[in-house]
Amino acid sequence: PPAAMRVAVLVLALCAALANPALGFYLPGVAPQDYARDDLINFKVNSIRSDKALPMEYYKLPYCQPDHIVSSAENLGEVLRGDRIFNSLYQIQMRLDERCKVVCRVVALTPPQVKQIHEAIEYEYRVNMILDNLPAAEVRQHLDETGAPVINEETGLPRKYYERGFPVGIKVSESEDGPHSFYINNHARFTILYHRDPDTDLARIVGFEVEPASVRHQYDRWDDASPRLKTCAGNADEPHPLGESPQLVSAGEEIVFTYDVVFKSSPVRWASRWDTYLQTQDREIHWFSVVNSMMILLFLSGMVAMIMIRTLRRDITQYNQLETVEETAEETGWKLVHGDVFRPPPAPGALSVCIGTGSQLLGMTFVTMVFAVLGFLSPANRGGLMTAMLTLFVFMGVVNGYVTGRMLRGFALTDWTGHTAKTALAFPSVVFGVVFALNLLIWGRRSAAAVPFGTLVALLLLWGAINTPLVYVGSYFGFKTTPPETPVRTNKIPRQVPPQPWYMSPWFSALVGGVLPFGAVFIELFFILTSMWLHQTYYIFGILFLVYVILVLTCAEITIVLCYFQLCGEDYRWWWRSFFTSGSSALYVFLYSAFYFATKLDITRTVPTIMYFCYMGLLSLGFLMITGTVGFVSCLGFVRAIYGSVKID
Repeated sequence: PPAAMRVAVLVLALCAALANPALGFYLPGVAPQDYARDDLINFKVNSIRSDKALPMEYYKLPYCQPDHIVSSAENLGEVLRGDRIFNSLYQIQMRLDERCKVVCRVVALTPPQVKQIHEAIEYEYRVNMILDNLPAAEVRQHLDETGAPVINEETGLPRKYYERGFPVGIKVSESEDGPHSFYINNHARFTILYHRDPDTDLARIVGFEVEPASVRHQYDRWDDASPRLKTCAGNADEPHPLGESPQLVSAGEEIVFTYDVVFKSSPVRWASRWDTYLQTQDREIHWFSVVNSMMILLFLSGMVAMIMIRTLRRDITQYNQLETVEETAEETGWKLVHGDVFRPPPAPGALSVCIGTGSQLLGMTFVTMVFAVLGFLSPANRGGLMTAMLTLFVFMGVVNGYVTGRMLRGFALTDWTGHTAKTALAFPSVVFGVVFALNLLIWGRRSAAAVPFGTLVALLLLWGAINTPLVYVGSYFGFKTTPPETPVRTNKIPRQVPPQPWYMSPWFSALVGGVLPFGAVFIELFFILTSMWLHQTYYIFGILFLVYVILVLTCAEITIVLCYFQLCGEDYRWWWRSFFTSGSSALYVFLYSAFYFATKLDITRTVPTIMYFCYMGLLSLGFLMITGTVGFVSCLGFVRAIYGSVKID
C-alpha cells in the first residue's frame, strides 16, 4: 500500500541520516590498487580552479609538459563539470623518499606567460593533481571556539581536514597602496600516506597531501640529464629547501620546478581513505536543518489533520444530512462548487506538459537520492553524480510520457502526439539552449568549463534518440488507459466565482504557499550551493534524502490547506493554482541564490556571473516543476476524496 511504502521510505532515510557517512564505506566500481616497493606511479593533473573565475586547463599556464599530452578517459559528468585530466611529468616510486626532484626548467618567461600567471594568482586559482584517484590536498586543522586545535580522542592528534589543491602562487605587497609582487609556487612537498599489508608487504595509497613553496633555485651549471641545485642542500625533514628567496614572476625570469616525496605509513584502510576529504565542521548545522524541516512538517501536519478530522468530517456529515432531511436547503461552502470543480482549466495541454516534466524530474531526483544513500555514487568516481542524473533523466522519459498521456486523456484532448512532442522537447530545449548559449561565451574565454562539441552531440543523441522515443512510448500507453471517472458531474454552464478577498488572490496564495517548502530546505540549500560553486564535496546524502522527503510532504500539505480554503470561498479554479502554490518556492530558491551570490561568493567577472544566474535559473525552473507537480497531485487526490465522500444529486 502507498502508506506502508511511504513509511518504509521514511525509515530508510532516517536510518541513513543517523549513520555517520565518514566511518568508512565501500566504493562500488572503484577497485583498490596494490603497489609493491619501488613501483612507478605517475601523477595526473586536473583543471586549475578558482572560486572567482572560470576553470582553465593545467597546461594553459607555463607548467612542465610531457612530450605527448594524453587526456584520461572521462565520463560525461566529468566533462560537464569542467574536469580536464592529463598525464604529467611528476613521477614517484612507491615507498621511496626523494629530495628536490627536478621536473623541468622554464628558461625565460614571456610577457604573455607572466600575465597569465599574474591573473591566476590574482584570482586565487588552485592547482589540482591526482594520485591513485586521490586529489592532492593541503592539510588544515579543526579549531574550537578559542582557536585551539581540536584533538581526536582516538589518536590523540589534532583533527585535520583537507582543502583540495594548492595555490598557483602568492601576491605580496610591502604596503597597502604599494605595488604588488607575484611569486609562483614552483616547489611542492608531497606526503604520500600508505597502508601496508604485513602478509604480502604490498601497500595501498590512502592519502595525498601537499605543501607548496616558492623557491628561487640556484645552480652552478645546468645539466638537463642530471640537474644539481645548490638550493636543495638542507635538512631533508624540512618542508622545502632552506635559505632561498621566493621565485618572482616577471618577464625573462627563469623558473625551475621541483618536488619532494615523503612516504608515511598510516593506519587508515583503503575503504576509509576518503573520510578526511569528506569531513565537515558543520554536522550540527545539518541536524538543525532536519529539525527545522521537521518542525515545519509537524505544523502543517497538524493543520491538515485539523481540516481532515474535524472540519471536513463535520462538513461531510452535515451535507449528507441535508441531502436526506432538508433536500431543499441551500448548499454552502465547498460543496456549492461541486458542478465546476472538475471543469478543465485554461491551457490543459500546457498543464499536462508541466506535470509530465515534473514527474520525470521527481523520479530522477528520487532514484538518484536512493542510489546516493546506498553508497553507489562515490566521490572517487568524479562526475558520477551528474552522469547518474543525466542517465536517469533520459530513462525517466517514459514516466513523463505516461503521466502526460494520462492527463491528456482525462482532459479529453485528442492531439496526444502534438502534446507529447511538447513535453519531450520543452524542458530539455530550455536547458540545452541555455547551456549552448553559455558555451559560446565560454569558448571565447578558452576555459575548461566549455563543453566540447562532441559532448554536445552526445547530449543531443541522448535527448533525441533515447529520451524522446521513451516519452512517446509512455504517452502511448498513458493515453490508452481508461480516463478516471470524476466523483461528480460537471455543469455545462460555468458558475460565476464570487469576489475574493485580497488574501485569497492567486498571486498572494502562491507567494504564501512557497514560503514553508522553501523554509524546509533553505539550510541544506546553503551547503548544496557551497558544493556547487566553492568546489567542496557534499556527501551527507542521508540527511539530504530526509530533507527531500520532508519537502515533498510539506508541498503536499500546504497545497491541500490552501486548496481547501479556496474551495470554501467558492472558487473552483484550483488546477493551475495548486501547481504554483508549492511551485512558487522556486522563486524563493532563486532569490536565495542571488543573496548567496552577493554575500558568499567573490565573483567579479561578467561571464562567470552570467553563468551563475543562468544555471541557478535552470535549477529553480526544475525545482518549480518538481514542487508544482507534488502540489498538483496531492490537491487532485484531496479534491477527488472530499467530493467522493458526499452525496450529490
